[in-house]
Amino acid sequence: MTGQLGFWSITERLAEISAQGDPLETLAATVDFEMFRPVLEGALGRPPRWKDGRPPFDPVLKFRMLVLQSLHGLSLEQTEYLVRDRLSWMRFCQLGPEDRVPDANTLWDFREALIAAGALEALFARLDRAITAAGYLPRGGQILDATLVAAPRQRNTEGEKAQIREGRTAAEIWPDKPAKARQKDVDGRWTVKQSKAKLRADGSKPIDIAIPVYGYKSHISIDRMHGIVRRQVVTDAARHDGARLREGLIQRTNTARDVWADSAYRSAENEAWLTEHGMTSRIHRKKPRGRPMSKRTSRANAAKSALRSKVEHVFGHQKARMRLTIRTIGIARAEAAITLANMAYNMTRWRWLNGRAASA
Repeated sequence: MTGQLGFWSITERLAEISAQGDPLETLAATVDFEMFRPVLEGALGRPPRWKDGRPPFDPVLKFRMLVLQSLHGLSLEQTEYLVRDRLSWMRFCQLGPEDRVPDANTLWDFREALIAAGALEALFARLDRAITAAGYLPRGGQILDATLVAAPRQRNTEGEKAQIREGRTAAEIWPDKPAKARQKDVDGRWTVKQSKAKLRADGSKPIDIAIPVYGYKSHISIDRMHGIVRRQVVTDAARHDGARLREGLIQRTNTARDVWADSAYRSAENEAWLTEHGMTSRIHRKKPRGRPMSKRTSRANAAKSALRSKVEHVFGHQKARMRLTIRTIGIARAEAAITLANMAYNMTRWRWLNGRAASA
């Protein structure tokens, strides 16, 4: 039997974790989470003064836990457990083994309050200003793209689907079943993801695969130089990518005017809008209908793809390492989850940029 860990034992264990390289320690050293306090306190309001009982949890602590949840694709219950269990997570949250940890219900209420106050976009903007102030200005132009984010599939009748398309709320569709209505997502949509099949060894081409997906779509714009997510829009999965270009994805403060995107963003409206706002379109050209693509256009598209592929690294990191998915009901909560994922990605990207600068 081993004895109970004392203060020095915990300190030594944390020192060992630091010596092996604790990514959360370097993340905490990179991001000053206190900069979010004014936004958080403004969204939550002044906490009530209690004469008796425990004081409320610090909002910055709860925000740190939401970042941990996003970084690892966890549920709120798993996040609570791991903050209690792991010393490195405790240290990131500035907690000791004897300190109280917010439970899953507390984190849920905290996130709901941020959504109701519209504070997550302000938090995203605050982080972007801090990254820019650290010397990582949006440079080299910007790259746009979108990815599907799956949500729990809905199984509805044809009549219920028709009412959803008409814009009715869940309470209106299932008025006599309030419990069922609370579990129904009427904001998400079905779409089909086309997976292009590769050529066989004999040169023949198999049939492309169509995969149905239910959920939402994350539209982002990153700067070419640093790969930071600078702008974001969240829609249901059925919305077209190209139309989002004119809905806030373009950042005016980028030092270059070039805009890269795939052929889904190529339209007369977008080209006119970019020209009107002084932007240079580097958007892929579409294949002519019924005719092969010219070699010149094919080479130009290939050159653009070499640069445009940087945005795929963002989605790859979020899907593979952060396990980005939607666990909640409704577009407001989906937008919160995707915004937190974009913030968490930007934090880790900021840490990586600092590490690269230090080793140069």
